[in-house]
Amino acid sequence: MTASAIPTAPLLRIDRIDRIEARILDIPTIRPHKFSFGSINRQSPVIVQLWLSDGACGFGEAATIGGPSWNEESPESILLAINGYLAPALKGVDAGRFEALIQKMDAVCKGNRFAKSAVEMAAIDAVARSMNRPAYQLLGGKVHESLPLAWTLASGDSAKDIEEAERMLEIRRHRIFKLKIGARAPEGDVAHVARISRALEGRASMTVDINQAWDGNTARRYVPELIDAGVTLFEQPVAQWNEEALAALTATLPHTALVMADETVCSPQDAMRLARNKACHVFSLKVAKHGGLIRTRAVAAIAQAADIGWYGGTMLETSIGSAASAHVFATLPGAHHNCELFGPQLLVDDIVEQRMELRDFELVLPDGPGFGVEVVPERLERFDRAREGLHAVHVDMGRAAY
Repeated sequence: MTASAIPTAPLLRIDRIDRIEARILDIPTIRPHKFSFGSINRQSPVIVQLWLSDGACGFGEAATIGGPSWNEESPESILLAINGYLAPALKGVDAGRFEALIQKMDAVCKGNRFAKSAVEMAAIDAVARSMNRPAYQLLGGKVHESLPLAWTLASGDSAKDIEEAERMLEIRRHRIFKLKIGARAPEGDVAHVARISRALEGRASMTVDINQAWDGNTARRYVPELIDAGVTLFEQPVAQWNEEALAALTATLPHTALVMADETVCSPQDAMRLARNKACHVFSLKVAKHGGLIRTRAVAAIAQAADIGWYGGTMLETSIGSAASAHVFATLPGAHHNCELFGPQLLVDDIVEQRMELRDFELVLPDGPGFGVEVVPERLERFDRAREGLHAVHVDMGRAAY
């Protein structure tokens, strides 16, 4: 065999980041969405667009709920971190080396998990599109074709919530319902949940999200009453820091109910500590709070190793962030407790050609290139805060009145 006939290995594909752009959108919601700490009437996601040297383009998203009322980052701080620090540092970097990309972002910008998540998301979307492959193939491969989809009842009005739930059951969109509580006195919350549970008895499962509103004693006093009312999953009943109360509640609940950590589990280190202390039964996974898709998988791996279940949470993203979350959730093994990627349905309009399919109470994973959704540029422009005549939106997150 001559030297010219010797087969050569294919050249390593390198997709370098050419440029990154970010913008804030302001999109109204179809109804007020109430939490223990307030209410929102619109969502303000930060949308990232990332181009590779071969011309491929990907999108990412970071959405917060009520700005810094939920966590330390706001749309404005996310935009600043991306434009001022992350985008300049990543120009020319190989986008396909995802872990190296994360380490580069960590080196130039401490914390800022939401901002990093949006950039990493856009890089994964762009690389997958460049390869004409679904993103889940770059994340380990899917083990779920679809995920049971929950819906949050958060109007604060029992009759309206019952009417909304009945409509969702009738059109076969949702039969898993989460109730946002914690703004009322505990007795009022229990009564509210019990009214809805009685109306839906035998036809739906019930979760409550207390959004850190109770202390340990209140949780011990009223969680049993909520179990009697039919609730099976309790999300973050106590403050983020109060892991001792979370663990105590976890240890005392009957086998018919589970405690889910949300704000308490952000990093893989948080997950390790909660697992070691047996402080919950379930992790609420949210791509933004973990710092991206890769670190979401790291937190989920700890859950699986510790026999802790996972739940696919949402930050009320558009279809970009929701589809990205669906792609990573679809790759996760272990016991799961559904997902709630209903953000697009809560918005008056979306920014993609077609939302993910909802079929028989489940969210169907899109199989197209990247995250499988196609962004409409005109809709980005329509909601772009930077357009002439638009201004920053200040959301009143004061305690909601009932």
